[in-house]
Amino acid sequence: MSIVAGALLWGGPSFAVEIASPDDAKAMLERATAALKQDDAAALKAFNDDKNKDFHDRDLYVFCFSLPDGNFTAYLSPVLIGSSVRDLKLPPNDPIGQRAYDAVATAPEGEVVTVDFTFPKPGTKQLAPKQSLEVRIGNQACGVSYFK
Repeated sequence: MSIVAGALLWGGPSFAVEIASPDDAKAMLERATAALKQDDAAALKAFNDDKNKDFHDRDLYVFCFSLPDGNFTAYLSPVLIGSSVRDLKLPPNDPIGQRAYDAVATAPEGEVVTVDFTFPKPGTKQLAPKQSLEVRIGNQACGVSYFK
């Protein structure tokens, strides 16, 4: 899979879905943070279960990568598990993965950081502003992205 093709998965499913609110994204990240603090292995398993509605709702889902290597440990598409977030790029040449890694890797543990980018809304080709909320808990960096 090319880096750009992998990046297309970054924004969520490609079919038309209801768009969740920023508050929905914040609430999902709070649930994910609590789950990671309780049991990170169980949390990652739950994040990767596409039937788990606590961590998969409309266009929202939890993604995680380990630190310091940056390899995905949770993602909407299992094909990216084990690949590096730092390799993801959005056209024309936005190094979104490296930006996401840099924002959270140096932040204090538990502090939510944001990464802004544009991405087509599900079911369209129209670019729209999107933001990822990310937090570092232990050696995991996790986030939830939403359309602004």
